[in-house]
Amino acid sequence: MTEQSTRNEHDSIPEIALAWHRDGRGAVLATVIETWGSAPRQPGSQLAISGAGEIMGSVSGGCVEGAVVTEAMEALADRKSRVMTFGVSDETAFAVGLACGGTIRVLVEPVGEGAEALPEAMLEGLVAARAARQAVAVAVQTEGWTRALIRPGDQAAVDARFRADRSGMEEDGRFIAVHNPPLRLIVVGAVHIAQALVQVARICGYDCTLIDPRSAFGSAARFPGEQIIEEWPDEALEALAPDARTAIVTLTHDSKLDDPAIRVALRSDVFYLGCLGSSRTHAKRVERLVADGFSEAEIARIHAPVGLDIGAKSPAEIAISVMAQITARLRKG
Repeated sequence: MTEQSTRNEHDSIPEIALAWHRDGRGAVLATVIETWGSAPRQPGSQLAISGAGEIMGSVSGGCVEGAVVTEAMEALADRKSRVMTFGVSDETAFAVGLACGGTIRVLVEPVGEGAEALPEAMLEGLVAARAARQAVAVAVQTEGWTRALIRPGDQAAVDARFRADRSGMEEDGRFIAVHNPPLRLIVVGAVHIAQALVQVARICGYDCTLIDPRSAFGSAARFPGEQIIEEWPDEALEALAPDARTAIVTLTHDSKLDDPAIRVALRSDVFYLGCLGSSRTHAKRVERLVADGFSEAEIARIHAPVGLDIGAKSPAEIAISVMAQITARLRKG
């Protein structure tokens, strides 16, 4: 199994649980709902357990998974959800790579029939939203075991969680599990900076796509294993349908390639648009965009010169500065 396929499986816990349930193997979802101290995994982290004892994902660094699996087997038998609390001692914490101990609460839900179980239809709705790159949250009230799927715009408090990618407990006793679409980075221009940038972005959890109609630049030899689209940037971007979980960076230094991409990006919901070039280059870019009818507010969305000013010189350093700026825009707004 490749590293990429393993990563995808660990990012597909609801899908795996639904598949196990449909196959008749039985399935349980375990989800971290609260943490204190140096907890191994954050709220929203999930572990799927089949009736045969198969597991995918994690709720800790390995120190409580055994107990969760045992409890999952009991949940499959009695069809009841439950919340478990685990304390990780300092000694155990050190063994799994933490400086000190902590406490975690884990929600354990059997999938399927049962008044307290996670309904199959709700899990199907969650999986369908994820497949369509739609943000959705699962709200679970552990007093009475009521559940609901929440979309952006339904509740202000949950909207804040969508923006922050932060699952957790609400004051009203509900646990909100946020499922945002995967983050994407689209890079226009398969230049030397892009070689470093896609590597850094992947480490940060982004799915990357390169666009460059110049075959000599966007070659598999220069970008092994990367998705490369050899089409004109505006046509490629229209097909990719960039959304609010997408960042776009233009790197070609050629207005014939960058400008079409920028025009599409400015009329989309991308959360970040960065463009390589000096202040003088950007001033000329602004003039062209104004002539094309873009407003001052729209043009202000562009980060140019791209990246945080950290004195970066090499392609790798520039890539770090760009990824830092993307992260700041995503997390801080």
